[in-house]
Amino acid sequence: MAQHEIQTQWMGKMQFNSLVNGHTIIMDAPERVGGEDNGPIPKPFVLTALSGCTGMDIVAILRKAKKEVTDLTIHVTGELSKQPPIEYVAMHVSYNFKGDESCKEAALDAVTVSQEKYCGVSHMLRKALPVTWDVNYNGIQEFNNKLEENIIAAK
Repeated sequence: MAQHEIQTQWMGKMQFNSLVNGHTIIMDAPERVGGEDNGPIPKPFVLTALSGCTGMDIVAILRKAKKEVTDLTIHVTGELSKQPPIEYVAMHVSYNFKGDESCKEAALDAVTVSQEKYCGVSHMLRKALPVTWDVNYNGIQEFNNKLEENIIAAK
């Protein structure tokens, strides 16, 4: 069975450095809680992993289909619990594409395939919490499964 492995070293105060595939990732806390703010706190890296995983899927799917967009920005929001342990209770991914209209359907399909078939991070997270998404193409919202769920729940 394949596996991933990282190593994390305490660097003093609240800073930890993780070695990930030869790259150093710095995590730290804000000064108000004893850190020096030399890097982000750890929890948002879960959001980063989700955006990177699905983003790489989408780029690969579009390349294979020989469709090119000019820009893709992915914005992930994690809703936090109000009581300890502070954890994510829901996530929402916004995909923002720019490109020729002839690539719009391929972009929408790529998001669906990523979310429903390929993105291991999203698949893993959905076992613990809801992960919803919307797709905007050239500034127009083309899909929002959060709204779709609300419509289905209302019926």
